[in-house]
Amino acid sequence: MDGEAGETPNLFPVKVGEKLRDARMAQGLELADIASRTRVPLRHLAAIEASDYSGLPSTTYATGFVKAYARAVGADEVALARELRAETSATFAAREVYTSYDPEDPVREPPSALAWGGAIVAVLLLAAVGLWYGTDLFRGGTSAVPEPTPTALATPEATPSPAATPVSGGQVTLIATQPVWLRIYDAAGTRLYEKEMAAGERYDVPADANGPMINLGRPEAVQVTIDGVTVEPLGRAGVAIKDVAISADALRARGQPGATPTPVAGESPTAVRTAPVRRAPVTRSAPVERAPAAPSEPVVQPTPTPAPLTAPGA
Repeated sequence: MDGEAGETPNLFPVKVGEKLRDARMAQGLELADIASRTRVPLRHLAAIEASDYSGLPSTTYATGFVKAYARAVGADEVALARELRAETSATFAAREVYTSYDPEDPVREPPSALAWGGAIVAVLLLAAVGLWYGTDLFRGGTSAVPEPTPTALATPEATPSPAATPVSGGQVTLIATQPVWLRIYDAAGTRLYEKEMAAGERYDVPADANGPMINLGRPEAVQVTIDGVTVEPLGRAGVAIKDVAISADALRARGQPGATPTPVAGESPTAVRTAPVRRAPVTRSAPVERAPAAPSEPVVQPTPTPAPLTAPGA
């Protein structure tokens, strides 16, 4: 009887997951090693070894994972895939649910009345938007073109424009265009700046200085600006200047008519030199030729009438 028992076939055949697990353990591999080789999630590999395919969507995924597992452990992937399909045929077949389709069912379309109603509502909305943004009908406004009123047609009286306020103050900057010596001081004689400036060197006159003035040997070597705007030179080229006011107001007044000219070194600061007055040349007109007078007609003197003679004694 023992011999007959040995020939009895196995009542519980080995499943695909158990074969793969035995092959992995025979090679001394961990399940994480199979996951790194096959790129299959570890939870799916554990489910395959436990023959639990409920977490897989279909037999296609299960077959692909089993083949990858079989290649990683050197097993016959074709035979294992065939056994897996037979093993899971009942499991995945129960999931397939088919819905009956009756070709005679009408196409599901909205009723024509509903479609027309939606189209009418859309047109009304577009018209309302156009009226809202294009007219003042809903905003309580009047017509777009206002009617002219007598006050609108009346000529407005000319209003005198306010007098322009003169600009005062500002940052005065001296920029040396070539090496030059200069001295800057205030009205009290306090020295503010004195040195030989190099080309490109600049000096900002303090805005709060009390009547700043300058002594300069070569005015053409210094560029003067007020708030970055260049003004006229401080003097004539090659002529030294002395006691010249360099405040912003004084520099602006230099270009106005009637301004005091720049004093030259050696002259009194109050001396005023007037430019010679040039008289316009007198243009002599050509003599006017007069037309000869017309000859006058001779004047006829009346002939005196002799008085009548009377006889004596008459």
